[in-house]
Amino acid sequence: MRVSPGEKLFYAVNYIVLGLASLSCLLPILNVLAMSLSNNQAVVSGKVGIWPLGFNIASYQALIQGSPILNAFKNSIVLTAAGIFLCMLFTLLAAYPLSRKAFYSRKALTLMVVFTMIFTGGLIPSYLLANALGLVNTYWALWLPALISPFNMLIMKSYFENLPEEMEEAARMDGCGELQFISKIVLPLSVPMIATIALFYGIYYWNSFFQVLIYINHTDKYNLTVLVQQMVRSSSILQEFTTLQPDEMNLYPPEGVKSAGIIILLMPMVVVYPFVQKYFVKGVMIGAIKG
Repeated sequence: MRVSPGEKLFYAVNYIVLGLASLSCLLPILNVLAMSLSNNQAVVSGKVGIWPLGFNIASYQALIQGSPILNAFKNSIVLTAAGIFLCMLFTLLAAYPLSRKAFYSRKALTLMVVFTMIFTGGLIPSYLLANALGLVNTYWALWLPALISPFNMLIMKSYFENLPEEMEEAARMDGCGELQFISKIVLPLSVPMIATIALFYGIYYWNSFFQVLIYINHTDKYNLTVLVQQMVRSSSILQEFTTLQPDEMNLYPPEGVKSAGIIILLMPMVVVYPFVQKYFVKGVMIGAIKG
């Protein structure tokens, strides 16, 4: 199909705007990465741009050897991995029955789920409830309230509703039970949607900050997000976290150590996302379109 001059101009403007927007997101990350890999003199003098000067990994060594970042990294992995598993399990258990036309009162239950998207109990009642249940200072205070995200559950429910009814009828005729139908037919066909929802939950738990500050009081249970934020916020807090001596800290610029912490925080999501990205658009679009 022939493209008109107006369409060419429209596409050109779109490419320029999107390119500038991409650079505005990419350049700060490259600057932080360069600072984390530059030597002390370059960082202190403020000469570092998007390319490391005096390449070295001293900031990473100081951060790993002198701070509890490895423990925080482990906490983040535990929090995220268990959170994804629990949330996907309970979201699936809620979405699949609500997608079946034979399920009694599914419309009323769906409205109840949607109601929670608009009205919530609030922070103070949630904390009082978690405290009364003995969940404070445990990760269950973060997992239980977020077991089912109404938005994610509705996407999954819509996806299941779009599966052909003839496929289910054929499976029933072959003697396929409910659990077999779910495990051998529904789930394999739902890989794009499952990967997308798992990515949503993974980002939520990996970046958990406010909830951790509210419910977790022991610093040894802090996740990576909270630890890095506190290090970035104040150099004095950075010195409290590290076990290095003051004369050793002078060898490592605080800005370089902070930048190394930010890169360690970002890298897992940057590494995982390319493997999930191919499912992302397909999973969201199929689950969002009803027809």
